[in-house]
Amino acid sequence: MHSSTIFEGKSKSFNKMHKGHSPPLPSTPRLRHRRRSKSLEEFPDPSKLNGGNLLVNDHNKYKSMWIRTYSSLWMLGGIILIVYLGHLYICATVVVIQILMAAELFHLRRRVHEDKRLPGFWLINWYFFFTAMLYVYGRILSQHLVNAITSDKFFYKLVNGLIKYHMVICYFLYIAGMMWFILTLKKKMYTYQFGQYAWTHMILIVVFTQSSFTVANIFEGIFWFIFPASLIAINDVAAYFFGFFFGKTPLIKLSPKKTWEGFIGGSFATVLSAFLLASFLSQFQWMTCPRKDLSTGWLRCDPAPIFKLEYYSFPKWLPQSFPWKGISVLPVQWHALCLGLFASIIAPFGGFFASGLKRAFKIKDFGDSIPGHGGFTDRMDCQMVMAIFAYIYFQSFVLPPTNSVEMILDQIVRNLGFEEQERLYMMLGQIFKEQHFAYP
Repeated sequence: MHSSTIFEGKSKSFNKMHKGHSPPLPSTPRLRHRRRSKSLEEFPDPSKLNGGNLLVNDHNKYKSMWIRTYSSLWMLGGIILIVYLGHLYICATVVVIQILMAAELFHLRRRVHEDKRLPGFWLINWYFFFTAMLYVYGRILSQHLVNAITSDKFFYKLVNGLIKYHMVICYFLYIAGMMWFILTLKKKMYTYQFGQYAWTHMILIVVFTQSSFTVANIFEGIFWFIFPASLIAINDVAAYFFGFFFGKTPLIKLSPKKTWEGFIGGSFATVLSAFLLASFLSQFQWMTCPRKDLSTGWLRCDPAPIFKLEYYSFPKWLPQSFPWKGISVLPVQWHALCLGLFASIIAPFGGFFASGLKRAFKIKDFGDSIPGHGGFTDRMDCQMVMAIFAYIYFQSFVLPPTNSVEMILDQIVRNLGFEEQERLYMMLGQIFKEQHFAYP
């Protein structure tokens, strides 16, 4: 009894001593990683606190600024040349940019291993893309195409028939693509294939459809293309430099280098520039004239009322010593203020959306086509939002709510056959003869 008690006491004291002086466990990679992460949590990197990623703290910011500046100057020169060439060249450039953007975005979801098991599957993405292009641009350019070939009877009838059944043709093209997709489905690849299908449609809706309104704006007058696009560029440059020199307060976590100073400074610069830029661009008549066909010549027209100066008197309660009694302003300049506010406050959220998308895919840029800027999608994220707003704003607040000759002709072409159009032509001729005799 006594010996057993002594033995138990010795074993307890041995266990305590073993616990107190046990040799350290071997340091495994997992343990080292946990200790390192714990130490980082306790002692975070001071450079990442309170906006360590801001441009003002970036040691390589001047090098990146010069690269970005050189690329911007090259792009500006190219845009000026294309705008000088006219409507069709601008439209062709927009289409090329859309294709390059789609290529960048399709590449994000592509996996080499899965693509090897699905040879030719990537063609489905482009099939849907060009089908959407046929539908959207067919709707936008149908009347311009008719006006371009009215002199040739055969092509007039052919184009008229294509326009009449345009929606049916595009619908069955889409159905054929869906059937093609279903026939390519393979076991154990369903998730990847349906993911690609959904990703393609997201690109068509969010990217292609919005950017396509740029072409509609071009044919309403180059002004309605170059002015909104310039506002986005001005806001981007102004926000960059305000953030570059004064940025201290982070704006949004999705874009660590964006600051409140850059956002507010860029907004003021954009609104002020919008008011002045609208007056400058309105001086060029060929920019304000709408294009009704697909020709390439320069345009001359009577400027619309919004491009003609109007005098606005100041209120009478101002003191008599006030040196000015009124001011002459183009009505389009008031519209420019609205577009400037949208470009500086709302359109940047297109960039934030793109930043979130890049975070989701763990990439810095969508591509590397433009040094210092990334890919074409990186430059066009805000432009897409601005393009559709400019179109909606123009149609809602600028375009006169009257039935023009072009609109009536468009209805005739869409709804009447060739024989009915000939009959309408004879009836109009008879009406003109009667009016001529009635009012010589």
